[in-house]
Amino acid sequence: MRRIRLDIAYDGTNYHGWQYQEGQSTIEGELRRALSELLPGEEIGLTGASRTDAGVHARQNTACFDTKSRIPGANFSMALNCRLPEDIRILRSMEAGEDFHPRFSPHKKVYEYRIGRSRIPDPLKRLYCFPFSFPLSLSEMRLAAEELVGEHDFRSFANPDSQVLMHGGAAVRTLYELSLREEGEELILHFEGSGFLYHMIRILTGTLLEIGSGRRRAAEIPEILAARDRRRAGFTAPAKGLCLLALCYEGDSPLPEGNLSGAERK
Repeated sequence: MRRIRLDIAYDGTNYHGWQYQEGQSTIEGELRRALSELLPGEEIGLTGASRTDAGVHARQNTACFDTKSRIPGANFSMALNCRLPEDIRILRSMEAGEDFHPRFSPHKKVYEYRIGRSRIPDPLKRLYCFPFSFPLSLSEMRLAAEELVGEHDFRSFANPDSQVLMHGGAAVRTLYELSLREEGEELILHFEGSGFLYHMIRILTGTLLEIGSGRRRAAEIPEILAARDRRRAGFTAPAKGLCLLALCYEGDSPLPEGNLSGAERK
């Protein structure tokens, strides 16, 4: 058996998230269908790195599967793209070591959340940006971001329905970077971490927006973290503004030029 790695980009608008669900359109479901067409007779076991929510986009998610096929690893991308809908694309395929696992091999996750600041939202960005035209104090939001960086128990910023929490898993995660930048009439929140809990980035975003708009103070962040209570944090921002930019594994080479995300060019 050979293990094949896929780096995948997709527009999540029309899908019920990554994870396969019977009777629903999902990213994993479309990939499994395409693999079944390409490799008839093989039982397809596909493992993804990040189970993005419904409506969340990705410039690079990563998955792998095992196969007996002799198709060269690099050729799977073209073969699968011919069988996938236009809003899902394999950026790169390659043979991986048998010990490679998208979730458990050491890596860093990079996400961005886009917020539209225009008084009249741009209709061409409606699927990829959360419109929020209220005045914001970016300095207060940056103070709050500084309090969130580092290793913390993020239970207050996780949906209680998280499978990890429901099965007694830990809520401790390391946030390496949380920064804000402006691009035209958009505010972009940049997140880099060891991993994220269910809805964690969207709740962090909602909390930062409440701080920026004066409904909360940056000084409340330590209290919210210590409470380990979802009710203490802010609202859950919509999925459409969130994009998984990159999964950075040890020893990875850059994606081919033209497929690079902003995170990988840093």
